Amino acid sequence: MRDRADKPAVSRRRPGAGDIASYGLTIGAVVLAWQIAIQPLILRAPVEAAIRLAPGSPLVLRRAAESELVAGRIDNAAALGRDSLGRAPFDVQALRVVGLTEARAGREDAADEILTLAGNWSLRDDPAHAWLVERRLRRGDYTSAFAHADTLVRRRQDIQPQVFRLFTVAGTEDPQRSLPVIASLLAAKPPWRDAYLSSLRETPQDLQLAASLAILLEAGRAPLNQVELQRLYQILMNKGQLEALRTVRSRLNRPPPGVAVTNGGFADPEAPQPFQWRLVQKAGVVAEIVADDLRPANPALRIDYDGYATARIAEQLTSLAPGSYRFSAETRSESGEPAARLSWTLSCATGGGAIAALAAGETTARRNVWTTLSGRFVVPETCPVQWLRLETRAADRRSPTVVWFDKIAITPTG
Repeated sequence: MRDRADKPAVSRRRPGAGDIASYGLTIGAVVLAWQIAIQPLILRAPVEAAIRLAPGSPLVLRRAAESELVAGRIDNAAALGRDSLGRAPFDVQALRVVGLTEARAGREDAADEILTLAGNWSLRDDPAHAWLVERRLRRGDYTSAFAHADTLVRRRQDIQPQVFRLFTVAGTEDPQRSLPVIASLLAAKPPWRDAYLSSLRETPQDLQLAASLAILLEAGRAPLNQVELQRLYQILMNKGQLEALRTVRSRLNRPPPGVAVTNGGFADPEAPQPFQWRLVQKAGVVAEIVADDLRPANPALRIDYDGYATARIAEQLTSLAPGSYRFSAETRSESGEPAARLSWTLSCATGGGAIAALAAGETTARRNVWTTLSGRFVVPETCPVQWLRLETRAADRRSPTVVWFDKIAITPTG
């Protein structure tokens, strides 16, 4: 019988460096998988559960600090927030929580420094910027307060009404200090500019603020564009603020008030309404600005009227000072009886009272020949703004008329 010593020995290999590395990677993968698995719980689970899962996580500590702050446990919130910052020094939300705990504890100067730092670190931390807006306003620092408000409203349309109300109240109650700041923000053309200017329409205070901002912006790098200016003029007119409308036009010089009839030659479509021609289009009336048949380089107003419809064919607002004036226009008849069927009128915009009416042609004028018609009138003291209109004189039957107008002007007489 053979001895056991004769059997071959079993080889026992000691683990090498490669095996240890493999084990390490396996353990690391397990730990990483666990961390990935608990992340949704850390973010969404109740704070108490998240703390049990990851008591050392700076995110969990920050969530706990926010929860304690909401519950009014300021000391706990401060301790948890500072603990979170100790693990993640650049966590803006944790820094904000610490700043708010300082404010709740009455240490507002310290809170101001901390929350200013948080606001500078992140333009998206709304609570920090909201606190800074309130703090700066209490100190009367409109420039800083409104800069933080601008940061908020650029990101969140849902808080536009609150921020816009803040601007409006400040502009109404303390215009001397706040209006230049608001105008400076608007001059930067922020994405909320149009929405804010559109919101100034409900009260006389809103309209006064809109007019003041328009005047301030005109002197800056971003005056009201044509759409914004036309909207302001229309709102003032619709609200019956005609004296304010006249004042704003005069201060802006858009269009120049020294020119009584804007675009009288029909070559300047850029001027804003109502200080610009508004042409009607309805059954029986076609009004259009087109090249003159006889002078192709010259645009003019062409009217094709059936003689039966009733309409204000063309109109614009003007702001003549009290006094004596002369109305003049060039006219050319293609067909019909423009002198009998059309008239130029001037009436008071504040009460509708007629000031003047002039037949839109001469009964003896030759066809297709440009002639001049004119007439005199007096603007009374009680009429700051007026409507200049081309109106129909309808008959009880159709009587087609085609007529042209150009070089419409109103000039003082003496």
